[in-house]
Amino acid sequence: MSHWLQVAVQTPAHSGVAGPLTYRNALPLAPGTLVRVPLGTREVLGIVWAEVEHPPEGWSEATTRLVAGTLEGVPPLSAGWRSLVAFAAAYYQRALGEVALAALPPQLRDLSTVQLARRMKARARKAAAPPAPAEASAPDGQASSNSIALNDQQTLALQQFHSKPGPFLLFGATGSGKTEVYLHAVAELLARDPAAQALVMVPEINLTPQLEARFRSRFCALYGEDAVVSLHSGMTNPQRLKSWLAAHGGAARIVLGTRMAVFASMPGLKLIVVDEEHDPSYKQQEGARYSARDLAIYRGRLDGAKVLLGSATPSLESWHHSRPATADDPGGRYLRLAMPGRIGNGGFAKVRRVDMNHQPMKTVFSPPLLDAIRQRIARGEQAMVFLNRRGYAPVLHCADCGWKSECPHCSAFRVFHKIDRTLRCHHCGFTERVPRACPACGNIDIAPLGRGTERLEEHLAELLEGVTRPDGTPVRIVRIDADTTRLKGALESQLAQVHSGEVDVLVGTQMIAKGHDFRRITLVAAINPDGALFSSDFRAPERLFSLLMQSAGRAGRDAAFVAAQDSASEMWIQTFHPAHPLFEALKQHDYPAFAGRELREREVAGMPPFSFQALVRAEARTQEVAQAFLNAASAAAPALAAQPGLGAVLARVTRYGAVPMSLQRVANVERAQMLIESDSRMALQRFLAAWQDVLRQTRAQPAHKGLIRWAVDVDPLAI
Repeated sequence: MSHWLQVAVQTPAHSGVAGPLTYRNALPLAPGTLVRVPLGTREVLGIVWAEVEHPPEGWSEATTRLVAGTLEGVPPLSAGWRSLVAFAAAYYQRALGEVALAALPPQLRDLSTVQLARRMKARARKAAAPPAPAEASAPDGQASSNSIALNDQQTLALQQFHSKPGPFLLFGATGSGKTEVYLHAVAELLARDPAAQALVMVPEINLTPQLEARFRSRFCALYGEDAVVSLHSGMTNPQRLKSWLAAHGGAARIVLGTRMAVFASMPGLKLIVVDEEHDPSYKQQEGARYSARDLAIYRGRLDGAKVLLGSATPSLESWHHSRPATADDPGGRYLRLAMPGRIGNGGFAKVRRVDMNHQPMKTVFSPPLLDAIRQRIARGEQAMVFLNRRGYAPVLHCADCGWKSECPHCSAFRVFHKIDRTLRCHHCGFTERVPRACPACGNIDIAPLGRGTERLEEHLAELLEGVTRPDGTPVRIVRIDADTTRLKGALESQLAQVHSGEVDVLVGTQMIAKGHDFRRITLVAAINPDGALFSSDFRAPERLFSLLMQSAGRAGRDAAFVAAQDSASEMWIQTFHPAHPLFEALKQHDYPAFAGRELREREVAGMPPFSFQALVRAEARTQEVAQAFLNAASAAAPALAAQPGLGAVLARVTRYGAVPMSLQRVANVERAQMLIESDSRMALQRFLAAWQDVLRQTRAQPAHKGLIRWAVDVDPLAI
């Protein structure tokens, strides 16, 4: 007798196979079991999704392939995990197998049943070894002796967190001690429930090491070295597999990770923390374009886990969802917890605006800012200079003929990197040596145009030449960006220099603007923030305000140090628009005022969170083919009204015309997009689900043969 199984496998994108495939096995297998199954000429990893009593109509044992083997020693994936994956696949319009298999460690997909069995035996031998002696538990449920006492606002926030079901938005100022609240919430959970697990998410890999160090120092003495594991794409495949197995088996009590960690298999999950919840990095930009923050909220509901979102500058969606109830408004779905003050009664950085209209042309550092930096260095303090553009200069150009360093494969310029004398495209990776003369006219006087962090560092070193530290040694400048942190361990080494006081001025991109606890920095400067003020992207002001406020939060974090220096922390902004309302709200450190104004504007314009959007992107060899495909699929959409209930749905959905993307060509591939909008999330979802077949049928037409691929992006962050 055969048992008929529905197995989720990773099928090719847009193959039309969205659900599980049918296989048979001699023995019954529990849903969630990991198996190896034949697919075409290959043998791939699959997940048993369900067992069915009867085969599909017209199928027989002779025509149905057998399961090749079961991955012994790995417990089945839970029903809650499978529900999360199924929801993500449906909501973000991707195939079930694609999302399910992508959520597993790459090495698990590649190992045979024999290889995995050897790994599991090795883990079992290690687990059977006598554990290292752990410190005795601290009294009253405290995690360990190095637990830090909470202040009144932290205590109140935790009390509200424990007394209400949530979800929660912890609106805490920079330096207010949000991380300590996370640590105490996790400590109390683990002390209360010996089987409980906690998931703590951060937006970027570079923030993981310092957070992991804090959690390890707090919890590993109590629960063992394997109690805290990390999950992020910067780990090797064996490391990711080891962490995943520890979480899946329950040995790991705490999982720290980036957006991919939202899919970690954690059978005892009772708490999810999403730090810096506003960060765009939580939105996946390739494959299944999911939002890890939004999935964390849904997963908390599935698993009965509390969810705590934290930020000093929450996303406008989360701020809106946490609005308090009024007589005319029932309020949002989240409970807002406020921590407005800094630890140690430290003050916020004083915001100073420099009107660059009154400075000489091409001024990079205004004299007042330069003088302020010199004063900080002379007192033994640190300064941070922020510019969100890496490289030496964004463009190399010829003044004679107008040639610019355009990328031949993208509609973008190649960036000049002086350190290795290359022109590098940051989109497709195309790199060439800097030409000795203009390729168009032969002029040898080609020059950089604009500034990146590399050129900024060089220019600042020239301006500060002769300036000395209090001990008489020369000033030290360090640059931290994606170029200086390519090698393993480079970021940790550079941050250690900053923390130890070896660095006087830190120059960098947004990598240094958030999440880092720099104790000696008392001055932060934003060199050129005006670009986002008048962007066509309606989210640009929100991102700019968040970035500047997070940057300002790096200054004056150690109140005792600032007081001992008899100093005051400052945030300098060089702008051509000093009277802009965004800078006015920033000067007052008034996020609620900024958010209130932005939300009112969005409500009038019918923008999210008051409407719901999806982007359909198409890529082809020519722009005409990409746009023609989208417009043809849109023109065919009204035929869906013949299906039951879809007529009313179509009336609530607006389809805009196809247009080129802002970066139109990447790696010789033309890109176009179409915006789909509705005032109802349910209507938008029903339309997209029904429209998938139309998109596939349109793709199959001979007129669209030049189309390479298309993808749906639900709740896009950039349009």
